[in-house]
Amino acid sequence: MTKKLWFQAGVGILLALLIIHFFIDIKGLFSPIGIILRAIFLPLLVGGVLFYLTEPVQRYLEKRNFPRWASILSVLVLIVGVFWGLSAMVGPMITKQVNSFTDNLPQIIEEAQDTVSYVLDRRDELPEFLENAIEDARDRVNEIALGIGGGMVNFITGFFQTIFMLVLAPFFLVYMLKDHERFTPFVSQFFSGKKKAFVINTLEDVNRTISNYVQGQMLVSICVGIMLLIGYLIIGLEYALILAIFGLFMNLIPFIGPWISVIPALLIALIQDPKLLIGVGIVMLVAQQIESNFITPNIMGKTLDIHPLTVITVILAAGNLAGFVGVLLGVPLYAVGKTIVKNIYEAREKIREAATSDVAEE
Repeated sequence: MTKKLWFQAGVGILLALLIIHFFIDIKGLFSPIGIILRAIFLPLLVGGVLFYLTEPVQRYLEKRNFPRWASILSVLVLIVGVFWGLSAMVGPMITKQVNSFTDNLPQIIEEAQDTVSYVLDRRDELPEFLENAIEDARDRVNEIALGIGGGMVNFITGFFQTIFMLVLAPFFLVYMLKDHERFTPFVSQFFSGKKKAFVINTLEDVNRTISNYVQGQMLVSICVGIMLLIGYLIIGLEYALILAIFGLFMNLIPFIGPWISVIPALLIALIQDPKLLIGVGIVMLVAQQIESNFITPNIMGKTLDIHPLTVITVILAAGNLAGFVGVLLGVPLYAVGKTIVKNIYEAREKIREAATSDVAEE
């Protein structure tokens, strides 16, 4: 029985849970490590994303006989050029729309308050569950309003901390571009024979999975952002560029991100002209249909091969465990884990087939 896969997997799960239990009991001892990890997490994440987006460019340049230092310098110049070009082209429009939104914010708040007051005045005519929901929403708004001062202080502090950490991202990017080929040999040097070959193949598959996910998801999100911008401009929705950029970044969250991105657009449409709600719904529906039926299958293909129900489950579980970071990283981490488990299963099958073949020959 001890040689059965289900028994070994069960023992492994129990040991993992036991380790987690003891780790929670003594987590105070590891608080300095946690602080260090939180400090480097954001720049490491940003540097990693930029690495997977720019590594194909580096590979292309080095195939054209560029030395490593020249390819890294070219990548950095390209990144700076892209950000400068985008800021030059899009920056003025974003500034104009932000200023317009700021100027109209009191009117937007007043109209929203009038709408809420209108609903509250007629809450007795609503079903009981809707009345309770409205009361809860009003209490939540009051709580947010009371805590807005402290929230602004926390926001400003977090903003400067984020800027400081993002400054470190280029350093991580440079070292990743310089030494990424050394990672697999460094890890595999501790193994030999078939185990070494297994580790090398697994690390290469994991690297390929992450690369395909980052590059594919970013390209899909850019396409969705462009479609939303075109659609919002066609229907005449205000703040179209800001809403489209918000939709672009929200689309990085699989499955639920696009539906989160439509909420601000619906609120703006409701305040600007309730008839635009239909237009926003049509734009979102068309964009999602094109993305799910044409763009994603052709860009990402079957790279992850994860069922939508599994995606929803992973996002919900990761969100409860780690908040927004879990929602953002849950699916790629699940894909990496799936790749590792798949490689383990295939390696065991090869060993079993080899053993069966030896017995048959005897």
